[in-house]
Amino acid sequence: MSFDGQTLFNLLPALYRLRDAKLAQAQNLSRGPLEELLSLVAEQLAVLEEDLDQLYDDQFIETCAPWVIPYLGDLIGYRPLRGADPAVDNPRAEVARTISFRRRKGTGLVMEQLARDATGWGAHAVEFFQVLATTQYVNHLRPDNQTAADLRGWEPGTYVNTAFDKLAHTVDVRRIASQRGRYNLSNIGIFLWSLTSYSQTRSPAMPVPGNPTCFRLSPLGKDFPLFHPALGEEEKLTAPSGPGNVPDRLRRRVLCEDLKQAGKGVGTSFYGEGKSLVIYLGGQALPPNQIQVCNLAGNDGAWNNLPAAGSAYAAAVDPELGRIALPPGSSASGVAASCHYGFNADLGGGEYPRAATFAAAPDLQVVQVPGDYATIHDALAKIAGHGVVEIADSGIYTESVGLAIVVAANGHVELRAADSCHPTLLLGAELTVTGGASSSCDINGLLVAYAAPAANSALPLALVHLPGVTANQLSRLGLKHCTLAPGWDLGGAVPAPATARPALLVEAEGVAITAQRCIVGGFLVNGQSSASLSDSVVDASERTGLAYAGSADAAGSPPAPGGELVLSGCTVVGRVYASLLRLVSNSIIRAALTKASASWQGPLWAARKQEGCVRFSYLPAGAVLPRQFECVQEASDEPEPLFVSSHYGDPGYAKLFPSTPDAVRRGAEDAGEMGAFHFTRAPQIEADLRARLAEYVPAGLEFGIFYET
Repeated sequence: MSFDGQTLFNLLPALYRLRDAKLAQAQNLSRGPLEELLSLVAEQLAVLEEDLDQLYDDQFIETCAPWVIPYLGDLIGYRPLRGADPAVDNPRAEVARTISFRRRKGTGLVMEQLARDATGWGAHAVEFFQVLATTQYVNHLRPDNQTAADLRGWEPGTYVNTAFDKLAHTVDVRRIASQRGRYNLSNIGIFLWSLTSYSQTRSPAMPVPGNPTCFRLSPLGKDFPLFHPALGEEEKLTAPSGPGNVPDRLRRRVLCEDLKQAGKGVGTSFYGEGKSLVIYLGGQALPPNQIQVCNLAGNDGAWNNLPAAGSAYAAAVDPELGRIALPPGSSASGVAASCHYGFNADLGGGEYPRAATFAAAPDLQVVQVPGDYATIHDALAKIAGHGVVEIADSGIYTESVGLAIVVAANGHVELRAADSCHPTLLLGAELTVTGGASSSCDINGLLVAYAAPAANSALPLALVHLPGVTANQLSRLGLKHCTLAPGWDLGGAVPAPATARPALLVEAEGVAITAQRCIVGGFLVNGQSSASLSDSVVDASERTGLAYAGSADAAGSPPAPGGELVLSGCTVVGRVYASLLRLVSNSIIRAALTKASASWQGPLWAARKQEGCVRFSYLPAGAVLPRQFECVQEASDEPEPLFVSSHYGDPGYAKLFPSTPDAVRRGAEDAGEMGAFHFTRAPQIEADLRARLAEYVPAGLEFGIFYET
């Protein structure tokens, strides 16, 4: 019942209401004294009613007041996590999920849902007793669990020793918690896919030199495995995850079986527009029945299983190598594909959201390529040193004579990829940046590499060059979500000397260089300029390469030191020589000296040791540094970082193995990992998951965590 003064007043006998009305009329009042009194009573009754209603609402997590959430959580034994993943940042949702999980405590689905919610990654839980080769109880037969493998199907061999392995195994008595044992009655395995599947939309395929009918899907002409995104994800799991429900590599046999579904009148799951892979020929998407899946392994010019002339298929594809082959005589123009690749996080550019990092002011003119102009060169000429050039697709742009960005005095130029786009810029000469007084330039979201315009072409000094001419008074260069390809490209077409040349050469003085979420080759920075890098990879291709200095190596004498340097959450491969290490924090520096670099005092060398600080970082042996705090230095008996891959272009590039010693993997200031992927907070996420799983494992059972990617 809702209380108000008028409702209570109307319940009184008419005699009292009439008398109260006469009193109000005599005193020229809007309401009589009795009605006024009852309105005050009704207000207090309404407060009491609201409090009673809220007491009822406070019994349910969906409707309770915010201050009640911790008390409800305490009643069910909820333990708050660190909030490492956005999925667990909402306390109300977490307590609500915990109540739901408590009702299904101990089941495999709950364990799987917990793993997915706590990490934000793909997850699958396996109760290993179900795949043990044991004598079965006659009242509980498992016909699919046969000791001898069924060789008629393709699935057993494809998924052997993975999370979806259905073959029967003999018992393994080693402990699963140490990740040594798996198959035992009391073991539960939690499998995680920590790599993310990233899209690459309508990107032209790169032809193989000397073979016009062979192509690679990588925009830089290197083999890379295709991935598929997680399919059919639901907020609440109703069935265990299958191979298609987690982001993983797209296997040949899986794609082949998927294409066969189209011939049976069933829709495909992986091939087609908006799915994991689609191939375009002449601007038109090839239908599934025109695609043949093959193993195209082999050196360039000698790929295996190439389609023959007159083939019934328009193209052959190898998803595990990222290759396409056309039958002889086919038109090789307009070969493109939309596909997915795997990587660890939003770093180096990609079709992930980046709009929040755009630096341009609202009043700047925005010119799009393609659209307004066909080439980047023409668009830069249009803005005349002040404006934005935005590339609005994921195409490949070749500038055989290089590019020149000239910023007007007090102007700002931003060369960027549009949100959800990842274009590639292939340069035949360097990209130069010059500017007037108080000018600035930003490059956002681009993949920049070198492509020789002709045989025996002279190599440029760097990919990006800020010349030291008198007229160059540029004050700032910002790199955001960019890749300046280490070694300049991935296809092996660049001569070996290019690997020793820097990706960025700064000869101008007084320039502040910033790099955020970037992958770059080596830097040569004038001693009067400065560089600040965060959440980035600086890769000189090898530990003895030159990652940062003021000039290249000279025979018999050390190079000039580079300008003041700040590294925050970075992975650096190669030697570093800076005039001042203002701050090195949560970083990994892998460097070593050679006989040719005997003039160096150390592989990581600060000319001024009285200033600056190095903290929570992994350092090479023999480093010459300012004061240090909680660092790990390379030694034969000390832990060291273990990378999944050190080759740019691989899905696990610069990612630390989960088996990396805790001194490195949990050695950052917040107990996170050192290096470029510190911002992903993977160790904290894993710790949160272990804390959650411990609450739901049935008594007497034990769980282990295994990383599939």
